Amino acid sequence: MKPVIDLNGLSVQFGAKTILKDVTAQLRGRAIGLLGPNGAGKTTLIHTLLGFHPPSSGTAHIFGQDITAAGANEISAFIGYMPERDSFISKMSCVRFVTLMAELSGLPSEAALERSHEALFYVGLGEARYRNLETYSLGMKQLAKLAQAIVHGPKLIILDEPTNGLDPPTRQRMIRLIRDIRDSGQAHILISSHLLRDVEECCEEILILKDGRLVTYCNLEEERKANRKFLEMETRGDSRAFAEAIGRMGCEYALTDERRFKLVLQQGVEIRDLYKLAAEQQVQIRRLNYKRDSLEDIFLKAMENNNGGL
Repeated sequence: MKPVIDLNGLSVQFGAKTILKDVTAQLRGRAIGLLGPNGAGKTTLIHTLLGFHPPSSGTAHIFGQDITAAGANEISAFIGYMPERDSFISKMSCVRFVTLMAELSGLPSEAALERSHEALFYVGLGEARYRNLETYSLGMKQLAKLAQAIVHGPKLIILDEPTNGLDPPTRQRMIRLIRDIRDSGQAHILISSHLLRDVEECCEEILILKDGRLVTYCNLEEERKANRKFLEMETRGDSRAFAEAIGRMGCEYALTDERRFKLVLQQGVEIRDLYKLAAEQQVQIRRLNYKRDSLEDIFLKAMENNNGGL
């Protein structure tokens, strides 16, 4: 499958300061998470993909289109952008604002108005679409920004902190909408967020920046499966003999008392193998806690990498 976003040695410099440093990656996921601490270069990367900043070296391709060769109109036609900060026009109704954004993305006026109504009903603002945006709550404003990002039917939707400041029910609505867009297959999504939970719930791939460099790029589920698996187990029976049998399977273990022990499940050994071995040893597994690396674990490992390399 061709990459959605292809970053080729992308560097961006503002004056004497280099913000992005030789970033190279091929992103193919339906939903891609962009992570990193403040000042890592996330916003600069987004703005460069949108054509706001010219690369100082290297380039990027979006669906094969070189961002350094494409004009602003070409980019806006197939990309939807939900900014972190509000960018509304004073005294304008929501439906008029979303219609204007659709027109700026290249839709004819009549089609833009029709698509605006559809987008606002889709995000749950149909009943409030004629109200001025100044009267909206924070959650409604976030949904309005999502509506203007999807109104023209883009192939790539970039969401910058989409759940920022939302209360739990509105956040859940936003997450459901993002998943719905992802699962529809109509568009790919790039999510920049400081909330790891949001990225973990929505994304398949992650890109982690630190000090302008790429420190981690991975398929999230494959990364979890590749990491070693840690278990805590409580048994009834001859736990020591059972633990020694597990050790002969190549797994590291440590007994904490007569019935409890911890072990590292090596690659190629599955949970069902433990139950089969327990039956052979006439041991009953009473409790089993199973943990794989979370996105937080992956992120913290990336932050511990002080060399800025992969």
